[in-house]
Amino acid sequence: MELKFSVGGRIAKPVSEVFEAVVDPRQLSQYFTTGGAKGRLAPGAVVTWDFHDFPGAFPVHVIEVEKDKRIVLEWDAAEGSATVKRTTVTMTFEPLDDGRTLVRIAEHGWSDTEKGRSASYGNCEGWTGMLCALKMWIEHGINLRQGFYK
Repeated sequence: MELKFSVGGRIAKPVSEVFEAVVDPRQLSQYFTTGGAKGRLAPGAVVTWDFHDFPGAFPVHVIEVEKDKRIVLEWDAAEGSATVKRTTVTMTFEPLDDGRTLVRIAEHGWSDTEKGRSASYGNCEGWTGMLCALKMWIEHGINLRQGFYK
């Protein structure tokens, strides 16, 4: 069985603002990567994301960026095995007729093992939280992650 998931949500801002809030490390650090993001998401870049609640910077490999439409990333699967395996994250941004943006985040690539399933569930929770935090930050200036996990 292939382990994969997709989450999505609507953000009440134009697609260009929502997209920029994800690719810009200064903005991403305000609502998601609370320990800081280093590097703008651009094709071929390896950026780092750090979280106060899960210390230790994560390298993120940027595979594809299509302005205001799509971002494809790879990062370590965090399965705790000796073999490093990467998962693929695909974010899509769709402008809606009412001025909002539909953001979808899909991830796949874990091993079909107990550790792989556990890692996938954790990432599904994390990306859902990221969408909620993005919505609150960009629409209302509120950082949902602050103190949420620890």
